Amino acid sequence: MTKYRIEIQRDICLGDKQCWDKAPETFEIDEEDKSRVIDANGNWSEYILAAAKNCPADAITLYDADTGEQLWPPAE
Repeated sequence: MTKYRIEIQRDICLGDKQCWDKAPETFEIDEEDKSRVIDANGNWSEYILAAAKNCPADAITLYDADTGEQLWPPAE
């Protein structure tokens, strides 16, 4: 299981809850209707990756916690 470092670009987050729907133990929607990470290891890595891929604003970036390699979105 890959452990992620998760970054959310809150200025572009739409707060549509796709991340929370896919990985509710990792993400929450706060009082500003923006996503935030509550536990980077709260869900299986597959669920966290699905959450990032389903973000309509592409506001979630995932990095390998050990190597720092950007995993999502793929680095160009």
